[in-house]
Amino acid sequence: MYILFLLCCTSFLWAQKGLNAFLKPSDTLHKSRLKTLVIAEASIGTAALVGLNQVWYADYPKSNFHFINDNAEWLQMDKAGHVFSAYHLGSFGANAMKWTGANQQSQLLYGATLGLAFLTTVEVFDGYSANWGASLGDVVANVSGTALYVSQELLWKEQRIVPKFSFHTTPYATVRPEVLGGSLPEQILKDYNGQTYWLSFNVHSFAPKTKVPKWLNVAVGYGAEGMITGNEALVNTVFLPDSQRYRQFYVSLDLDLTKIETKSHFLKTILTICNTIKIPAPTFEIKGSGGTKWHLVYF
Repeated sequence: MYILFLLCCTSFLWAQKGLNAFLKPSDTLHKSRLKTLVIAEASIGTAALVGLNQVWYADYPKSNFHFINDNAEWLQMDKAGHVFSAYHLGSFGANAMKWTGANQQSQLLYGATLGLAFLTTVEVFDGYSANWGASLGDVVANVSGTALYVSQELLWKEQRIVPKFSFHTTPYATVRPEVLGGSLPEQILKDYNGQTYWLSFNVHSFAPKTKVPKWLNVAVGYGAEGMITGNEALVNTVFLPDSQRYRQFYVSLDLDLTKIETKSHFLKTILTICNTIKIPAPTFEIKGSGGTKWHLVYF
């Protein structure tokens, strides 16, 4: 039994050591890694777009390419989601290019624009769908998310301000599950009432001479509630006559998981992925409808 346990531990350590070496960024351009990355991103991106077309667009009629103005819908929660998505897809692309050993210019030019390229393609799909349409507001949000990443790399060579996401379930999804989601995974994606988007500021990066821990952040968040449809008039006349749509603003503490020191590139990768999520913490809320509220722990 002890021998078997020892063999399992040894195998795990060797496997982790190999994975750690694989995840370690190259000091110089590694052409084999670059080729692998290009093939992987092209394959995954193509598969994602084909799947999205089949699941989201195939059952609806096509039209000539057109634009719509949806900037007033959902109290701009969807636009916050575009900023978040473009930023983190770009961050992934830039870090992937860094892994190949590419220089900073290539990381920003070919990596950080990954999210913008993917989301712009999705916007084109919307533009050719009769049920939707391309949105200039979405395009601006996508560009903003990419610019947030690129500008910080150029200005500070680090990410001091990171968009983050948190979610809690709401009763609104049960009113229109076909729109806001019938299951928890669907609600996380569709129920804007339960979503909160944050900008998490690393305190030590802005005040390096202080004794503030390197991992401590202060986050400001934005959310909205009372939304059953994107159009306010429909809420008041059809679904919930007594509901009130309002914005929510938050101030909270957070953690920058990427500031936790470790020599393990495997653990660094895990921490970077988890750093997209806002850590539950005490939070102060300002309601757009009036009033304030303290949350001992806010998700």
